[in-house]
Amino acid sequence: MATGELNPNHYQAQRAAKVVQHYLNTRNGSPFRLFRLSRVHSGNLEDLVDSGRKYQLEITVKESISNTTEKLSASVLFPREERQGSAQVQASCDELLKVNITAQEEAFYQQYKNSQNLVSAQYLPDSHGRIDDDMRPFWHLSIVASSFVMLKESNENTLYNMAQVANVTQLATENDQLKFDGHILLHDMVSQEIIHWKLQFTWSPPEGVKVLQMEQLPHCHHCEKPQNSN
Repeated sequence: MATGELNPNHYQAQRAAKVVQHYLNTRNGSPFRLFRLSRVHSGNLEDLVDSGRKYQLEITVKESISNTTEKLSASVLFPREERQGSAQVQASCDELLKVNITAQEEAFYQQYKNSQNLVSAQYLPDSHGRIDDDMRPFWHLSIVASSFVMLKESNENTLYNMAQVANVTQLATENDQLKFDGHILLHDMVSQEIIHWKLQFTWSPPEGVKVLQMEQLPHCHHCEKPQNSN
């Protein structure tokens, strides 16, 4: 693949920029904060002989819930295949983090921390692209948790989106953390493959999302492709 200045609309820049989205969600995502790539303004690619291929990007990121945006600089280093590591990302979105979501997070946390009725949901979104309003925080949490998988699995030949939450189930609270089991469907836009993952993750306002377990499930030949990718 070519090095030097990149076409911001070309697949090289777009794939690298998508990894920045996953990274920001793993660092700062919550039931009320979710980052999406809005636009790639420019990109440059450098081949580093010893370590891998490094992308320097100027991008705009959107925080979907508050509908605010920020332009930022980011770098993504894809290690060489023989190193078998995940992409290394450097990026921050200080302006987007100024949106105060403390009250929403605390109210959500208290509502479900000691609830006797543990939440369980299937097919977020459904086949018509709909999600009930009270399920949206769980959808957002699942996207953040899936971002840990997408960040780990991404390379120069992938472009991952969350396609659907097949199911998410709340478990008993442990160590003041809301705890969940989830079955998520990822869509690799390059191969057009739907990949199933089983996750166990926790969340609390001070600790954020922590993924405790992640397991790729066997390919399902009989599963329908979800109608929506996010």
